Amino acid sequence: MVLPWVMSGLGLVILLLAGDALVKGAVNLSLRLGVPALIVSLTIVAFGTSAPELLISVQAVIDGVPGLALGNVVGSNTANILLVLGIPALLATMHTSECNTRKTYNFMILGSLLFIALAFRGVFDWVSGVVLLSALGLVLSDAFRDAHRHRNACKDDEEEPEGADPDMPFWRIIVFLVLGLVGLPLGASILVDNATLIAQSYGISDTVIGLTLVAVGTSLPELATTVMAALRRQADVALGNVIGSNMFNLLAIIGIASLVGPIEVDPEFLRFDLWVMLGASILLAPFVYMGLNITRGWGVALTACYLGYLLLLLG
Repeated sequence: MVLPWVMSGLGLVILLLAGDALVKGAVNLSLRLGVPALIVSLTIVAFGTSAPELLISVQAVIDGVPGLALGNVVGSNTANILLVLGIPALLATMHTSECNTRKTYNFMILGSLLFIALAFRGVFDWVSGVVLLSALGLVLSDAFRDAHRHRNACKDDEEEPEGADPDMPFWRIIVFLVLGLVGLPLGASILVDNATLIAQSYGISDTVIGLTLVAVGTSLPELATTVMAALRRQADVALGNVIGSNMFNLLAIIGIASLVGPIEVDPEFLRFDLWVMLGASILLAPFVYMGLNITRGWGVALTACYLGYLLLLLG
């Protein structure tokens, strides 16, 4: 049973590298074609960095293991808060008191409540998908208006989106696009197939595999980004990255996957995992509303909470 673990790791590596390649290729192609950096940041970068989670969820629905799709999203959101914010805080205090993320945080909480309400229907079907994607459209519209106002106020200070390279030759852009478009479905297929084998061999449900192995794996890009942001004292990037990723996971990934096929909701999600996800989200309230910094003590507490959650799942 070593091979499925190795292949799962290989699939995850392919996913992460392909997602990064797709973002670089799409960003530079869009800018080369004259698409404003603002539009690229709000669309291509946001969707591209979440492409691994999206492809895994869609592939899981196609392969008939919807628990893996739902577990991936719920587990990733829990890991993003407890682990992705907890581990960087162990390395350096995150000065979140300097951030203003209230509006985005409010959207994330509302998105979480909407997601939970739809889960109690027992299935995420096309109706749920339309509702979630409509909510995403409203959030993106608001973000676009805010970014547009900010750009107009700071016309000379517009930052290039992540992955932009004005000197990148056209052939390299094409190579990045091809690697991303080929690697993402390949990595998703390898990871889902082998994660399912692991679950079956150990008698673990595909839901638990999604909540643990797949969720932590697909949260690695956010963890890497947050660690670097914490070390560079860019707490706004760290906190904004987590909140934005969680909101996109709930509204876009399950929204799109549920249009591919129905996703049955395991009753255990309704009893436990969804409330853990919501509770983890509420833990951010003191840092968002009261201006508290995420100190090393908070880092220990958040990381310990996540390890406790894993023990409960695997126990």
